[in-house]
Amino acid sequence: MTDVAASDFRLPHRYVRLDTILRLRWLAALGQLTAIFIVAHGLEFAFPAIACVAIVGVSALLNLALQIAFNPMQRLEPVYAAALLALNIVELAALLFLTGGLQNPFSFLFLGPVLISATVLPIRMTVGLGLLAVACASALVFFHLPLPWDSEDPLVLPPIYLFGVWLSIVLAIGVTSLYAFQATEEARKLSDALAATELVLTREQHLTQLDGLAAAAAHELGTPLSTIFLISRELEKAVDDNDPLASDLKTLREQAQRCRDILAKITQLSSSGAPFDRMPLSTLIEEAVAPHRDFGVAIKVRLAVAATREPVGARNPAILYGVGNILENAVDFARTTVEVNAWWNADTVEIIISDDGPGIAPDMLKRIGEPYLSRRRSADEAHRERAGLGLGVFIARTLLERTGAKVSFSNRTFPDHGAVVQIAWPRARFEAEESAAGPAD
Repeated sequence: MTDVAASDFRLPHRYVRLDTILRLRWLAALGQLTAIFIVAHGLEFAFPAIACVAIVGVSALLNLALQIAFNPMQRLEPVYAAALLALNIVELAALLFLTGGLQNPFSFLFLGPVLISATVLPIRMTVGLGLLAVACASALVFFHLPLPWDSEDPLVLPPIYLFGVWLSIVLAIGVTSLYAFQATEEARKLSDALAATELVLTREQHLTQLDGLAAAAAHELGTPLSTIFLISRELEKAVDDNDPLASDLKTLREQAQRCRDILAKITQLSSSGAPFDRMPLSTLIEEAVAPHRDFGVAIKVRLAVAATREPVGARNPAILYGVGNILENAVDFARTTVEVNAWWNADTVEIIISDDGPGIAPDMLKRIGEPYLSRRRSADEAHRERAGLGLGVFIARTLLERTGAKVSFSNRTFPDHGAVVQIAWPRARFEAEESAAGPAD
């Protein structure tokens, strides 16, 4: 089956556009100026407003310089994106120093740059930004100017409260950043795996298209080859046996006949004139089993003959790849035997693939089929560590479910051992003509 490595889809670094960072910085500058204006003119509290406006102004000038000097659509290297987010943290710390330190309720804005980093930057840079935010918050506990407040009734917060604020900021940075990173990483893995699925399906569809091209070639070449054969035979009759061209004409006629025989074999593969377009269930299973018969594992195929006729479905690349990939996994894990059992009735078509290997570990049984999840056993362990990421089972399950199948994983009942995979289709869906065109959405 098609081998897909994670490196084909996963970028070694994560990139964020400069425009994204600049938009966030402009938003922060606008919010800070609004807060300064409200506190200075709305609440009429005394605080170093000019110094605060100067800090915001420097930030705005930097934004403007970056916007002019670089293409905003440029994707930043992670280190440069982390540097801009670190600058945001330092600017916020400077503003909080002038306006009360952790007594200022806006101190929780330390979370912003770290959360952004958790979603777009490598984890080491997120950890670094988190430590910088914690260091700034810790320094603001001891070093800050008074909080803007009514001078006649100054606000005095107890140290234990400030410690609670500091602790809540630290915990919020750690917990929310971890949650954001985990959620984003899962979404990224799923996106990468789906990209692999689409590529595999495209490759399988190309193989199916080659089958159609072979049929078209057989049909189109039949007429000119017949003409060549007839002309060469007539020329051979007209030439004397002792003529030097006689042997060449005989060879030409024999080779033309050989080409006609080859094309006849291709066209005989399908009585409908469209080779490989539809196949009975037994042929589908045999095509999936054939590549794995010479790997030292006995593969036993059993078809339960039912009162109804054998189902005949379209030659769907998604079904062929999905069944073949699951069968390949069974061969990899089996000790001696893999069993492929199939049965059908008027409503259902089902294929059951089982092996006599160790089975599926209990902690993986509920998660089997997720991307980048694998415990593949192989002699070449180093290669499996790179390639055995669970993408194969994920792709197989995704493609089969798109064709209307329900795929379930289980283990054999004790004292037997081994994994069991059940693939079941509604018979009407399995035999549908339109499934030949590709998987259903």
